[in-house]
Amino acid sequence: MAKLVFGMNQSLDGYVDHMAFAPGPALFGHFIEQAQEQTGSIYGRGLYEVMRYWDEDDRAWDAPERDFAAAWRRQHKWVVSRSLTSVGPNATLIGGDVEAAIGRVKAEQAGEIEVGGPDLARSLGELGLIDEYRIYLHPVVLGHGKPFFAGPRPPLRLVANELLGEDTVRLTYVPA
Repeated sequence: MAKLVFGMNQSLDGYVDHMAFAPGPALFGHFIEQAQEQTGSIYGRGLYEVMRYWDEDDRAWDAPERDFAAAWRRQHKWVVSRSLTSVGPNATLIGGDVEAAIGRVKAEQAGEIEVGGPDLARSLGELGLIDEYRIYLHPVVLGHGKPFFAGPRPPLRLVANELLGEDTVRLTYVPA
């Protein structure tokens, strides 16, 4: 059975915004290793469209960016959307009964599957499908944006913390 993990970069005031701050070299290296080890990713439409950036090679990429792209392309993606009619390579569109479809993915797969995006994580968390939450806390205050928890924070228990790079702390929680 797969383990569903929701993890994102977060500001000190609780927001996620891929345009406001980026991971440094050490944290990006961590994300590359994580992507290489993951079975796959589950995305909502919005974040999937952002991540499609990694589908096409860019001559300007450095070696770590090429490594991340290769790992991302290798893993399977499940995309939850009512508006998309098709998805890119190595991806499956989920448009119907999300609870049943993700339950099947979780039951049929092994390893870790990333859950991408706060809205999708809220929905899957409410269904009891998220096994772990990872907050990559950055020393940045945004003052606005999309909150890490898109709804009421579920009851959680801290199970680990780790300094990654010079200034990012990973906090790992499981449902309480």
